[in-house]
Amino acid sequence: MSVSLSVVVPVCNEAENVEPLAREIDVALAHLPYEMIFIDDGSTDDTAKILLGLKASLPALRVLRHSFRSGQSAAVASGVRAARAPWIATLDGDGQNDPADIPKLLAARELPENRGVQLFMGNRKASRRDTAFRKLQSSIANGVRSSLLGDGTPDTGCGIKLFLREAFLELPRFDHMHRFLPALFQRHGARVISVPVGHRPRTRGTSKYGMLNRLWVGIVDIAGVMWLRRRYKPGLLVREE
Repeated sequence: MSVSLSVVVPVCNEAENVEPLAREIDVALAHLPYEMIFIDDGSTDDTAKILLGLKASLPALRVLRHSFRSGQSAAVASGVRAARAPWIATLDGDGQNDPADIPKLLAARELPENRGVQLFMGNRKASRRDTAFRKLQSSIANGVRSSLLGDGTPDTGCGIKLFLREAFLELPRFDHMHRFLPALFQRHGARVISVPVGHRPRTRGTSKYGMLNRLWVGIVDIAGVMWLRRRYKPGLLVREE
């Protein structure tokens, strides 16, 4: 069966979250021909076992497994490569993104004024359900990225996104690239817009991120993205005669 949407969910040691998240996705997208692809990024808990046990009751579920931990960007890329649909939605595996927001991004895609937009970014700014320290981390990181890259995106760290698979596959690959998708899409001349989405507190499992890998390591990545943007030369328009 052909599908119109592939939902890609990278997970690592999220045994407590994968079943409720997968079932929420199934409810939110029951009206669509879709698939969900969970990528187990080298988990050492029961994440993979639980996911494989869900396949019998969730026919839309596919499970990919990395043989060792490769990072969130690598997991997203694996899922996009395996996807069968022309459009990809992504969610973080911690349950803080609400699958019910995916239809909001799909609705934004159908608006006449958004024709040609290739990346729809979730924006949690008004509904962020994190500790004050986590909010501060995110605010600093987003501020630094925005000032240096000028991507016009208020919440580049939001895990819920909708994008054209074909365009994503043209992007350069590097660790942490998922944090810079607006700038990378814009580098290729694509339009990017932000859509308000909800955000939920983490109620199960533990966060894999802290101030170090949210900001200081990211500064090196920002420098790399700035270099990529300077070096990129748009391709010639080629027509077959």
